[in-house]
Parts: sequence; structure tokens; C-alpha cells
Amino acid sequence: METRVAVIGIIVEEAKSVESLNAILHEYGNYIIGRMGVPYRAKGINVISVAIDAPGDIISALAGKVGNLPGVSAKTAYSNVITVE
Repeated sequence: METRVAVIGIIVEEAKSVESLNAILHEYGNYIIGRMGVPYRAKGINVISVAIDAPGDIISALAGKVGNLPGVSAKTAYSNVITVE
């Protein structure tokens, strides 16, 4: 199985979506290397980055589920590091 390292950038504009977002991230916790969240209080948003090492379909599924939450957007940047396990 091939895995890739990627970073998913997440912007949360709707506070009511935070609980669902955390549930999704917990679901994929085995693949997550780390995450960092920064509240931008002046704009009323949260900026989150999630580092992940997973197969491409898992990364896409996670980003898709997150991006489908109301008031949440997600973009993924992939590294060229591919590991065969």
C-alpha cells in the first residue's frame, strides 16, 4: 500500500460545524501526524492545518468530508514523499 504525506488546510467560518469536524478528524486519527489550530478572533474564524500520512484515497475522503461541512472549506497540498508499506 502506498501512502503520501500531505497537509490539509481548513478554514472554519461556522462555529456550529466544529463538533462534526472534530468527529471526522477523530475518525481518521490513525493517519494524522499532527494538527494545529489558530483562532482568528478578529475575523471570527478558525484556521486549522492537519498533517497526514495515508493512502491517497483516505486523504481525499477526509478532505471531502471536511469540505462538505457547512461553513468549512478545505484544501490539500501533497508532498512528493510516497512510501510503500
